Amino acid sequence: MRIVSGAAVGAMRRFNRFYTGRIGVLQEHLLSSPFTLVQARVLYELAARRKLTAGQLVDALQLDPGYLSRILRDLHARRLLARRRPAADRRRTELTLTARGRSAFEALDRGSRAANAALLAPLSAAQRRRALVAMRALQEILTPAAGEPPPRPRVSLRTHRIGDIGWAIELHGRVYAKEYGWNAEFEALVATLFARFATRHDPRAERCWIANVDGERAGCVFVVRSDEAPTTAQLRCLLVDPRARGLGIGRRLIDESLRFARAAGYRRMLLWTNDVLTVARRLYEAAGFTLLEQSRHHRFGHDLLGQTWVREL
Repeated sequence: MRIVSGAAVGAMRRFNRFYTGRIGVLQEHLLSSPFTLVQARVLYELAARRKLTAGQLVDALQLDPGYLSRILRDLHARRLLARRRPAADRRRTELTLTARGRSAFEALDRGSRAANAALLAPLSAAQRRRALVAMRALQEILTPAAGEPPPRPRVSLRTHRIGDIGWAIELHGRVYAKEYGWNAEFEALVATLFARFATRHDPRAERCWIANVDGERAGCVFVVRSDEAPTTAQLRCLLVDPRARGLGIGRRLIDESLRFARAAGYRRMLLWTNDVLTVARRLYEAAGFTLLEQSRHHRFGHDLLGQTWVREL
């Protein structure tokens, strides 16, 4: 799956609301005709392809079969639609427009052309070219290539930049509150740890990474020198945005942290977590960390079992 920012989703929803209102599809009947938008689309498909089965219409329009069946019954009752079983295959039912149905479609088609011409008429020639180029581009981008699987998300890691620290703090507070019910005490702790890193870290021995998915921030982690000993590194604040889970981002962030720690001359790495974070603990175990010690505590609004894990480098 690909991660999509809330800003991008919001922008597309605003465009959808604007465009559907602008072309009048929210009205009960399309273009002052006796047809709804879906009925008009069924008439269009039948007019364009002459003969279709109900199954082909379901595939073409991505409609619920029961919903389509009700539409077809209505069109048939209005004598706009004819059904026939070809002699070669009596199991199939072919759907075609009657003369009355074709006449109704042609009137609807003329109305649609006139309505679209009215939208374009006030525009200058340059504005029309821009609008048509944008429409073609949007159609091409949103049309999947036939027979091709969707492209895999591009995952990349980079060191932190301006703005990343604030984003990481917000992500921690929001995700842990939603998934574990942790209170503002946890967000405050994360803010303190990140602020300390941002203001005092040694770039040669301490580093923060941001995982991107198709250019959007999706995860974070940082490594600092442990207070325990100068040869011990500490892994802190590993988190992957829930929308980007399943892409191996957590493991990549841990592996990058381990590579950096070895190159920086550390001999071991520590991390602190809680036993309720089962997915993270499985990642630590898979990366070679072992449980060093654990103790119960009450923090973030809950009774928890805190754990310290260690890995020799």
